[in-house]
Amino acid sequence: MSFTPPTPSVPRSPVRRVVIAGGGTAGWMMAACIAKHLGKQLDIRLVESDEIGTVGVGEATIPTMLTFHQLLGLDEREFMAATQATIKLGIQFEGWRDPDTRYIHAFGSTGIDHWTAGFQHFWMKGRERGMASDYGDYCLELRAAQQHRFAHLPGDGINYAFHLDASLYGAFLRRFSEGFGVRRIEGRIAEVLLRPDGDLRALKLQDGSEVEGDLFIDCTGMRSVLLGQTLGVGYQDWSHWLPCDSAIALQTASVRDAVPYTRAIAHPWGWQWQIPLQHRVGNGVVFSSRYTDDETARAALLGNIEGEVLTPHRVIRFKPGQRDVVWQRNCVAVGLASGFLEPLESTSIHLIQRSAIRLLQMFPKDGIRQSDVDEYNAQMRHELQHIRDFIVLHYHLQQRTDSPMWRDLREMSVPASLQHRLDLFRESGRVCRGPNELFTENSWIQVMLGQGLMPEQHHPTADLMSDRELAGFLGGIKARIDQTVQQMPGHQQYIARYAPGTQWQMPQVPQAPVTA
Repeated sequence: MSFTPPTPSVPRSPVRRVVIAGGGTAGWMMAACIAKHLGKQLDIRLVESDEIGTVGVGEATIPTMLTFHQLLGLDEREFMAATQATIKLGIQFEGWRDPDTRYIHAFGSTGIDHWTAGFQHFWMKGRERGMASDYGDYCLELRAAQQHRFAHLPGDGINYAFHLDASLYGAFLRRFSEGFGVRRIEGRIAEVLLRPDGDLRALKLQDGSEVEGDLFIDCTGMRSVLLGQTLGVGYQDWSHWLPCDSAIALQTASVRDAVPYTRAIAHPWGWQWQIPLQHRVGNGVVFSSRYTDDETARAALLGNIEGEVLTPHRVIRFKPGQRDVVWQRNCVAVGLASGFLEPLESTSIHLIQRSAIRLLQMFPKDGIRQSDVDEYNAQMRHELQHIRDFIVLHYHLQQRTDSPMWRDLREMSVPASLQHRLDLFRESGRVCRGPNELFTENSWIQVMLGQGLMPEQHHPTADLMSDRELAGFLGGIKARIDQTVQQMPGHQQYIARYAPGTQWQMPQVPQAPVTA
């Protein structure tokens, strides 16, 4: 038996210097996470320029942010006060099924499942027997959102997220990161320098200085200066499923109490968001330039807001899709540099968070290995495609006939992965969730029901309950939720007592000198 010696491995350079290109939410989230957990072993530098603005409209989040903050050890009250945050229990979709309907996609669960079948099957049987109310009546978070109430409940009894000021959040995380040794370098990137083998070597700034690194994180937004422009990684365009390619954002003064949910208001050519913070309201429209123009969208936005306009409006152009890969050689793209999905389900910050956590889990301490790169890319690709399908669901599954955009979207072909979920729910009332997918079965159910898709049948387990048993089961769930919600204070009242932004000031952070 002959022996074949192993193929010598290519020498790998250990990763000791991490360079983050770009600040904003993406850059400072990455800096905070890496510095908190690996800062003692790494030299971490973040390059950003005060001359370059950030998109800064990702101001609504989802409950996974609580996990991220727990990993960082952040104090929730301090975070909320520093970012003028309010509570978010879900998203209210107005006019998405048809112009006259609305529903809430709430966090948390609805009802109580049986091991053979989800709660929706018992709810459908209750509707058939005339003893079930709206599906949302059996969800604590949804009922609290409707009544504008909130309280922290014992034992993680309520699922929630935040509305926050993205600019203040970046500043808050900058202070946190610099406390763990991250060095901020002020300057604009003039050139990205390569090694002879094709890896990135350094960022050359306009003043001529160079910032060298072993691992580079591209947080340069939609320009994707490192991954897209320098390494030439291609982009997959999803605009045939998601036609919106423009947004207009502005801020207004608050004129009423903040509600604990985001509003997503459908228009004939796109949709409008309203995100209430403690000190102001974030507003904007997302629209398709194929179906309207900037001026029409701007006029519709200005005609559907309240309060004094605090900022000039700005138009943002984007292309929905993702990079072919988000990790290439020694460069990882994060946030808008890796792809873009419109903020319909508030997933932008979540994807940054997942990028940070995955990079930590696969951190190339002794050098970058292609197997890690491939696995990272596969996981990020799967997650983004799952979110893409969930957003396409809102556009495709509807009954609007009032405008060309909605008629076209209703008739379009959707990704096969989404079509399978629609067919499965329509025919059997079931939702099958894959591993590591963001949106729960309850999220899919709430949106599919809200968009008008009712299953053709329920599971036979629900038939085994007598009228008395089913009425007691459904009524007991609803009664417990109603009792809990009635004991909660108003959302505005709770925030004013728990974490008012007016009582916390961001400490001044000395700016690090420009050094290489």
